[in-house]
Amino acid sequence: MRIAVGGIHTECSTYSPVLMQLEDFRVLRGDNLTADPYFAFLGDYESDIAPLLHARAVPGGPVSRDTYEALKTEFQKRLEAAKPFDAVYLAMHGAMNVDGMFDAEGDWIAAVRAAVGPDMLIAVSYDLHGNVSQKIVDQIDIFAAYRTAPHIDIAETMNAAFGMLMRALKTGWRPGVARVPIPHLLPGERSSTEDEPAKSLYAAFPGYENADIWRTDLMIGYVWADEPRAAACAVVTATNRPAAEKTASAIARSFWEARNEFHFGPTTGTLDDMLDLAIKTETSPVILADSGDNPTGGGVGDRADVLAALIARDWQDALVAGITDQPAVDACFVAGQGAELTLKIGASLDPSGVSVTADVAVQTCHEGPSPADRQAVVQIGGITVVLAARRRPYHNIADFELLGLGPTQVALLVVKSGYLSPELAPIANPNLMALTDGVVNQDIPRLANIHRPKGTLPFETRDSFTPEPQVSARFKG
Repeated sequence: MRIAVGGIHTECSTYSPVLMQLEDFRVLRGDNLTADPYFAFLGDYESDIAPLLHARAVPGGPVSRDTYEALKTEFQKRLEAAKPFDAVYLAMHGAMNVDGMFDAEGDWIAAVRAAVGPDMLIAVSYDLHGNVSQKIVDQIDIFAAYRTAPHIDIAETMNAAFGMLMRALKTGWRPGVARVPIPHLLPGERSSTEDEPAKSLYAAFPGYENADIWRTDLMIGYVWADEPRAAACAVVTATNRPAAEKTASAIARSFWEARNEFHFGPTTGTLDDMLDLAIKTETSPVILADSGDNPTGGGVGDRADVLAALIARDWQDALVAGITDQPAVDACFVAGQGAELTLKIGASLDPSGVSVTADVAVQTCHEGPSPADRQAVVQIGGITVVLAARRRPYHNIADFELLGLGPTQVALLVVKSGYLSPELAPIANPNLMALTDGVVNQDIPRLANIHRPKGTLPFETRDSFTPEPQVSARFKG
């Protein structure tokens, strides 16, 4: 059996003024796709893979229309050139927004359906923070989404989607997808599966599954996208339509009933309150998450709010990693290691953000694969600051070791994050989260709400919810 494989994967805050461009994507084509560790699970199957194109970017603002159309056009050409094949697997995210377009994944997947015809199986894998429309459900046969946040089951989810596709091809069974939209949206920081009630909700899903119910999923949705499809939903892949509708309704109801139990996992408060708490803490490292500017949630990543507050307090023994600012990085490279200069830091991408101007000592300059990947480490009194030319997170220990920094060797580590990554969470002693400003800020009711469905919590009030299953137009079971 020959399976065409590809997709597009990113998450876009519609509140960000910074459009993503082609250079923001890491694009895998042809054999480079199958050789990449991200798709290593494909080697577990006896199938002939037709690798197409997979584009992936750090979350950010909307994708520019030209970039989207260029990637979609290339994908379609590769899809056509790869024929004949027996099925399609798409590795998606689900929260992409394209400038001037709603439901970009719906557009992408509908184009695939039009190209392969009504009879071919299409399977997709999603991030649980994706927004699933009925248009998407009507194009597909198989669906699987992450069940963990932080996401530690990416490979397992992709494997699950592909495995169901192979199962359907080998057995001749034709699964379908049922969806129950839920009028509620939560930020990921209040719905981590490390914490209750999400922990128990997701742990219960395997218990729903049987010979008829192949896969059960709960989509938290992406709250920073003001789109008509923005909502939580239950999604079930099954071969029995009544069973799928019943199961999806049960999952949706369980989420709704727990809606008032979702809370932030770490200690959370205003920036000033969190810094007051950090200065009194005798253990280390205190890890402070700058939640409003988190690039892995769609933040711009260039705000200097926390740095400004640390400078104002003459903070000692702090490491801020990092702030996106290519002009500042370039200035450090021109000045050279050991140089002292006055540097403007922050608001290089979004001028409405916060910047600081300070005297810095350039500690180190680090080349990357391209000038856009350069980094610089500077010192401002007792504060070490990592500057990056390109938007990126600092969530892995290796990110620090590459720069010669020890995240456990400082009293205060500041990262642009919401809930901490699996590598940073174990070393936090303790973990604090500041409710900072930015395009992914946690003051959800304050966000502009124009296009979301009427009656969606927390933008509007409502006390009741009746599950209304919406099955795929392709569901035959």
